[in-house]
Amino acid sequence: MTAIIRLALQSLANRKTTALLTLLTVAISVTLLLGVERVRTQAKSSFANTISGTDLIVGSRSGQVNLLLYSVFRIGNATNNIDWQSYQEIANHRSVRWAIPISLGDSHKGFRVVGTTGAYFEHFRYGQKQPLEFNEGNKFNTLFETVIGSEVAKKLNYKIGDEIIIAHGISDQSFNRHDNLPFKIVGVLAPTGTPVDSSVHVSLEAIEAIHVGWESGANLGASPSAEVLKQQQFEPKQITAFMVGLNSKIQTFALQRYINTYPKEPLSAIMPGIALHELWGMMSIAEQALLAVSGFVVIAGLLGMLTSLLTSLNERRREMAILRAMGAKPSHIFFLLTSEAAALTAVGILLGTTLLYSMLFFAQPLIQEHFGLLISITPLTSHELMLLCLVQLAGMVVGLVPAIRAYQHSLSDGMTIKV
Repeated sequence: MTAIIRLALQSLANRKTTALLTLLTVAISVTLLLGVERVRTQAKSSFANTISGTDLIVGSRSGQVNLLLYSVFRIGNATNNIDWQSYQEIANHRSVRWAIPISLGDSHKGFRVVGTTGAYFEHFRYGQKQPLEFNEGNKFNTLFETVIGSEVAKKLNYKIGDEIIIAHGISDQSFNRHDNLPFKIVGVLAPTGTPVDSSVHVSLEAIEAIHVGWESGANLGASPSAEVLKQQQFEPKQITAFMVGLNSKIQTFALQRYINTYPKEPLSAIMPGIALHELWGMMSIAEQALLAVSGFVVIAGLLGMLTSLLTSLNERRREMAILRAMGAKPSHIFFLLTSEAAALTAVGILLGTTLLYSMLFFAQPLIQEHFGLLISITPLTSHELMLLCLVQLAGMVVGLVPAIRAYQHSLSDGMTIKV
């Protein structure tokens, strides 16, 4: 057997060009397989880690997916607002360690404006309970200051000290802008790969201040100047939703039941992990599509190898016949060709894996910067190793086709081939 394996390697060495092309085909298919698999799993992980460390999200009575969409992903609108007094009562509940109020409804050039408090920058977590960090500046301290996400800064080319105008509602038109009340950028958040990157953050008091003189989305009169508004004290009347962190996980269900049966107004409290799982289930078609792409990529690579082996087999029929004439058994010929296929697949897997890690090393920062997706450079997972084992097995199975054909060729057929 050792002699046949050595013969297989020497045969491949004599057909360098064909062997290299076959190796390249297998390597690229393995790189794409692992790459798509990494993107699929990391995208799912990133989606699940959009919010972390938050025990409950509270909003007006609605379905948990809808509440998750507008409170975390800034998609859509709430069915109703929450009274500020209700928020304070729940935030001061003995089970609550911290609470982050958020107010939605305004925008800036297509980016949602989030009204909140300093607790947002202190307690909000994403990923593996990672805190928000600043690329530049710090959180807002005065009425007309704002902190923007990394995507806002990059797309609009903003920097610390620039002034921006907030528009009433989601559409940013000249007639619904708060033109006389510009906000000064005092902080730019570091990229998170979450909707935070595409958000403009201001204080809840600022949300109240800019709507003085507005009613039902219309400016009913001249709005006071910024100097006049800075002299006044503002307290929110309503908020859109709020996030809650508890003193103990054991208290989660008890507080959720208390909020869901809150007597003063209809509220819903959801656990973000469960809601994220439900939302991902609704988007499972995308995951299945990526899995299908992975499968077709490997099939294409293996078919390329099969084509190469079958093509070379027709050119090697005299070689096979000479080996038979020198005493090689049909089983030896069979093992020779299956060994070549196994060796090509194994080296292709090794080369493809190396190529993947090389590409990740250089492309990881660019992918995170442009797409907000962090693809970790970690050792192969058990699932990925299983996929590679399946590719190796499939490569050996593919090698059976030319091996069986060579096994069936007779000695006289091989010796009578015209050159």
